[in-house]
Parts: sequence; structure tokens; C-alpha cells
Amino acid sequence: MAPERGHALRRFFAGVTEFAFETRLGMADPPLVDYIAELLVRFVRSDELYPVRSPRGTRLMQVSDMLVEAQQRQGPARRQVHRHIGDFTLFWTGVYPEVIDAIRRGSKDALIDYQEQGKRAYWIASTIPVEGEVEPEAAEPEVLARLSEQFDLCVYGLGEVRRQWEQQGGEGDGPLLLG
Repeated sequence: MAPERGHALRRFFAGVTEFAFETRLGMADPPLVDYIAELLVRFVRSDELYPVRSPRGTRLMQVSDMLVEAQQRQGPARRQVHRHIGDFTLFWTGVYPEVIDAIRRGSKDALIDYQEQGKRAYWIASTIPVEGEVEPEAAEPEVLARLSEQFDLCVYGLGEVRRQWEQQGGEGDGPLLLG
């Protein structure tokens, strides 16, 4: 993604996220709102949806596989996988809830409640110490804990974000993802 396009996307998502969460929902929590805007910027690139890999290098595309992988890791690496599970489930349940059934259909995730797993994953990530953090955009444990506690409201807020970008001319027919 070209740097100027990245800056424009960041400004766009920061603006619509701030409007949806602070103005529409009355949620005055700048670190949480900034985190959600950055999540949207990251997930515009489809490869960011599936960064977790097995020890063999295979992309893990199902939450059930990510949960198993998280149990195999320790410290910051475990925190990073749980954080991603929270991000992944928040993104799909908030922005594209109509796609979840298709994602889960016929897969190991068929019986997984994405919202409950997202809450749980953010909570676990918030409890793992961040010393020696290797994540480029390390989230503060307090923000992850609030994402766990406010998951349902964040899902609703992301729905508002989607409505805002659709009203501003964004495509709403399917996921806004770049290869």
C-alpha cells in the first residue's frame, strides 16, 4: 500500500471510528477507539487477517486452530495469538456479521461463538505480561481488558463504523480488503 494511501486510510478510519464511538455511542475512551481504528487499518490488508502460523508455516484460518496454537506458545507469543483472536472475532462480528456463517460453515469453527471467544481472548491477552514485547503495535494490557469487557458494545460500534463508511461512499457489498 502506498504511504499516502496508508495515511489517507488511517485518517479515514480514525475519523469514522471516532465519530461512531464517541459521538454516536458516547464512548469517550481514546486509547480504545484508536486501537479499533488501527485494527481496521491493519485488516484492510487481507494477509493481516491470517498472520498466525503453525510451526510448519501453515496459515491458521480458523479460530479453533488459533486457540490450539495459542496453547502451544509462551509469553509474548501467546499474548500475540490471543490478541489476534480477539481482533479477528471483533472484526468479523462487528464489521461483517453476515459473513460469519459462511466462514464457520463446514469447518471446525461451526460451534464456536465468536463473541465469547473474542472476549475470552482479549482477557487472556490482557493478563500476559508484556516485558520483552515483540509486537510492533503492542497494545496496553488495560486496553485489551476494556476490549474484553466492552466487546459487545465494540461490535455494535464497528457496525456503526461500517454504516458511516457506506454512507460516505465506501463499498458495503463485501469485505474491504486488499491483497
